[in-house]
Order: sequence, then structure tokens, then C-alpha cells
Amino acid sequence: MKEKIFRRTCHHEYVALSNISFEVQPGETLGIIGENGAGKSTLLKILSGVLLPDTGVVEIAGKVTGLLELGTGFNSELTGLQNIFMNGTFLGMTYEEIESKKDTIIEFAELGDFINEPIKTYSSGMLMRLGFAIAIHADPECFLVDEALSVGDAYFQQKCMQKINEFKKQGGSIIFVSHDMNALLTLCDHAILLNQGNLVSYGIPNNIANLYLGMVCKKQHKGENEIKILKSEIIHENDSNVCLTTGEIDVIKVEILDSKKSPVSHIHSRDSFSISLTFKSNRDIEEPTFGILITNRYGVSIYGINSYLLGKKFQSLFSGEKYTVNYYFKDIQLSPDEYLITLAIDNKGYSINSFDEYLVRLNNIVILKILKSDNSPLYEGFIELSSRIELSGTI
Repeated sequence: MKEKIFRRTCHHEYVALSNISFEVQPGETLGIIGENGAGKSTLLKILSGVLLPDTGVVEIAGKVTGLLELGTGFNSELTGLQNIFMNGTFLGMTYEEIESKKDTIIEFAELGDFINEPIKTYSSGMLMRLGFAIAIHADPECFLVDEALSVGDAYFQQKCMQKINEFKKQGGSIIFVSHDMNALLTLCDHAILLNQGNLVSYGIPNNIANLYLGMVCKKQHKGENEIKILKSEIIHENDSNVCLTTGEIDVIKVEILDSKKSPVSHIHSRDSFSISLTFKSNRDIEEPTFGILITNRYGVSIYGINSYLLGKKFQSLFSGEKYTVNYYFKDIQLSPDEYLITLAIDNKGYSINSFDEYLVRLNNIVILKILKSDNSPLYEGFIELSSRIELSGTI
């Protein structure tokens, strides 16, 4: 009314999402990442029908349920049992269907006698248990998962992940929002990166996670030269792999060396080896920090370290000079597989991924192939812990 009367704008228009387009096929999992305020939760609310888009079309084949904000669809004055019936109805379940699944939902939530208490007495973790149990048992074709899972304890998070994987194997689609990069890399087939309501990129989770990390580095960077996100042109065969650089470091060569410092294409488990990075500095760097990250083939972190965390302080680097830094590993006990190596050079380090200047980050720049050695046992997992099993007692 004020705008009509006084003929001037009295409000600020905010576009939460713009030009977003994607598809999720049956049995696929799509991850959505981005900074706070990027539009991730708004997108899930549109998909779930909580919000209606101003423009565009959402086409959904089948029932969609999920766990969005904690407490959505609950009445705090009602008991957990009563909320099962109320929330289940909101999700499209009939009374008979809820009655038949009631015991299964209660058993999965593991709330004990609290199921008969008002949910205003529940902790955030208990609310998450109840909300997830109801949503996953509503037989959806597509399941939406927001950050709400992060409030649960480790045991129940693992239980939820197992149920999500089981749902996926049965042909269900999943759209997953999280800041947990390892969860994104483990669960998702594809991922999209949102920034200020816009779709930045769509692709395999590993590349999208690296792109997101690059955006975070650009935001934290305090150097004079701007960080640029470029495609790798050095070693890696994947042309969609991204690297970060300010242009102040020129990478000349990256090699895997055995214990005799000879270049190799692979090593055996329990071998010693090193990663050699030769580069040229295009400026004086006062407090250089050198880092390395080893991930599995899906991008899940196995081990990361940098010279600052090791308490190793190096001399300043000078403009126009060439240097070689070696990352040494003794008797590595990783399981036989292929691993991806990320190398980084930064200035003035304070912690993991906390620097004044991010000079260059070479994501997945070289593949470390590890073969089984003759004296290494078979085991499950990524790393051998040199364990032994003993039995004592009387006969």
C-alpha cells in the first residue's frame, strides 16, 4: 500500500534461486553443496512442496519425503507416538498404513519410553531420530536429506546411512544436502554447487568438492593476487580436475620416487617413497608452507599434513628461483589400491586449510598406485595397523 500511495519502492527483492535445472534418475543420489545462504534448503523445500517456485516447473514421479528442518510437521505438545500419526499423514500415509508400520518406526527410532512423552521434552538428536524414522518408512520414491542428520550421534548417523544405502539399492532416488565432504563423496553419484542462488557447476562429487574448496580458499585469501580456479594441465588425465593458483608459483614437475629416488609408476605396500614437486617462485614468499593430502579414488580423505603442523619452518623463497620439495613417507601401510595425491604451497600457515595466502593447490595431481607386497596380510579398510590376535586361557 505504501508503494502504491507514495509511488516509491519500500521493499528489497531477494532472489533465493535462479535458473536451477537438474535431473535425478531412479537409484541415483545427488549431492548439493554450497555456503550458508546459497539456496540449498530452499531448493529442498521446493522439491518437497513446502514452498512453491515463482517461475519454472518441478516434475516429480512418485512420492517425495525427507528430513528437512528439525521439527517440521511436528506438534511440540503431542507425544512422539501421536506425532508419528500426524507427521505420517502429512507425508501421504493412510491411517491403516501408519498403524501397520508404527512398531517398526518406534523400533528404528530407539526412543524407548520417551515415545509416549511430549516432543517438547526431546533433544535435537531425539527429534532427528523420530523425523528420519517416519520419513524413511513412508515408502517414498525420492528421499530428501538436509543437514538435520548432523545433529545425531555417531551410532544413529551410521544407522541412517545404512538405511539410505538400502533405500538406494532398492531403486530409490536421494537428494542430499551437506557440508560434510566425506559424506558427499561416499554417498553421491553426482553433485551440484550452488552460490548465491545460482548453479555454479554440476558433475562428479570429487570435482565439485574441489571447486567448493576453491571458493572457500578464495574467500579466505588475503594476498594481493586473486586466486584463479583452473583445469589441471600438468599430469592428471581428467580434464575436469580443478587446481587453484595465484600465478605466483609455476609448477615444473611432479614425480613419485622410490626409496632410491628413482621415478616409479607404482609402489608396494610397506615400501618407502616420496612425492617430489619442482617449482619456480615468481615472488618472494616469507613463510612458505607445503602440504599434501592423500584421498581414495572417490576423494575421501585418508591422510593430510603440512609443514606448519609438523613444526617445520623453511627458509624464505625468492623470486625467479627454482626449488624442489619432497614429501617423504616411510613404510606406508595403505591397502593395495589407487590413491589421489593433492599438493599445496601456501604462505603463513595457522592450521589445516588456514593460511594468509593460498598460492597453489594441485588437486588430484598424480595417482599413487599401491600393489600388495608378499608379506602383507589381507585386511579390510584403507590402512594396515600392524595388529595381532592372541588367545589366552586354560584348556
